[in-house]
Amino acid sequence: MLQVIYGALLSVLKTCLADMTGAIRGFSRYAIDNQTNQQSSRHGFQQPTTRTLIDVLKALDGANTEQVERSKTIFFPGDPAEKVYLIRRGAVRLSRVYESGEEITVALLRENSLFGVLSLITGHRSDRFYHADAFTRVEMVTAPAASVLQAIEEDAGVGLLLLQGLSSRILQTETMIETLTHRDMSSRLVSFLLVLCRDFGVPGQKGITIDLKLSHQSIAEAIGSTRVTITRLLGDLRNSGLVNIERKKITVLDPIALAKRFN
Repeated sequence: MLQVIYGALLSVLKTCLADMTGAIRGFSRYAIDNQTNQQSSRHGFQQPTTRTLIDVLKALDGANTEQVERSKTIFFPGDPAEKVYLIRRGAVRLSRVYESGEEITVALLRENSLFGVLSLITGHRSDRFYHADAFTRVEMVTAPAASVLQAIEEDAGVGLLLLQGLSSRILQTETMIETLTHRDMSSRLVSFLLVLCRDFGVPGQKGITIDLKLSHQSIAEAIGSTRVTITRLLGDLRNSGLVNIERKKITVLDPIALAKRFN
C-alpha cells in the first residue's frame, strides 16, 4: 500500500533525486545555495541583493516572529490555511497521516525554507492536509496569506522570491519521498543520511557533520522504522568506519563510500 502511495506522489512531483552521488556533490548546504545562485545567473535571472524573502515577510502587515520548541506541533491537518511560514533557524518536519494511522514524512525543511503556501493557492478556502512539527527548536517568520498576496500584486519581485523559495521546498519533498521508496531499511537510512548531509551538513576535517541533534527515535519516526532497527543499522555503519556519533550528532566520515554502499 505504501509503495502505491509513494508512486502516486512521485508521479506528481516527477523529478526525484537524480543520482545520489551527484546530489551529494559538495555535501554542504552552502554548496547547494551556491549552485542555485550559479544556475540562476546562467539563465539570466538577477539574484536579489538588497532584500531577502525573510526581509519581505517581516515587513508585511501582521507578520510575526515565532519560536517553537522541539517536537511541538506548528499546525495539524485540518487547521485553517491562513499563514505562510519561513524558517529562520532549525528544522521542520512535514508529514501526512493516512487512514491506517501511519504517519509518513514528506519533507524535512531547513533554514530559509518556505512552507504553508497552500493558503496562497486556495485563498483561505482550504484546510491544512500536512502535519507540521518542529524537528528541532525552530524560529520562524510568519505572515498572513492576505498580506503576502497583496505584496505579490504590488511587486512582481516578491512573487519571484516566493517562487524561488517554493522551488527549494518542492526539491526537499522530492528527495524525502525518494528516500522513503526504498523497501530495504538499510538503504533507506543511508539515503536519509545523505540527504541530511546535503541540507544540514557542515564540512570538517573528519567528514561532514549533520548539524542536528538526532536521537535514534527521531530518525526512526522520520523514515518509518523502529528505534531498535535504527540503533542496529547505525551501529553497523559505525563499525564499518562510515559514520561517527557523538552527543547525538552524526558525522559521515566518508560520504563517497556511504553513497557507494547506498548504490
